[in-house]
Amino acid sequence: MFLEGLDELDQKIVRLLIENARMSYSDISHEVGISRVAVKARIQALEQRGIIEEYTTIINPQKISGAVSCYFEIEAAPEELGQVIDILKSNETITQIYRVTGRNKLHVHAVASSGDEMEKLMEKTIDTLPGVVSCSCNIILSRIKDIKGLRL
Repeated sequence: MFLEGLDELDQKIVRLLIENARMSYSDISHEVGISRVAVKARIQALEQRGIIEEYTTIINPQKISGAVSCYFEIEAAPEELGQVIDILKSNETITQIYRVTGRNKLHVHAVASSGDEMEKLMEKTIDTLPGVVSCSCNIILSRIKDIKGLRL
């Protein structure tokens, strides 16, 4: 469905990488039936086109003792929205920022090493944002389902 813009070989390669991003070119070539060199060239082309953005290790903060994960819903005045985004982008505790439907609304995810660090983020950064119309915070108690990237 989402991979219709790719030929059949690229679709197979992408599916294999989604299952295991650490899969070797040799293992992929064995699975799809082309040479290792051809697999490498196709993957590099997918990267250059921006279809494959990155390979990463995902850490579950809830498995780390004391880590606190929160979502903020922030609405800012239109003239301050850009500055609010810049402030949030520069903060290392903030892991994701999404512009969502509604008037100048942001959905912001933060992961702190402790409750104290999350409170500091709220006091020093969130509470001092310019032009905030409304803000709510929800602490994540448990991760039930969390799919990264494209679902095939």
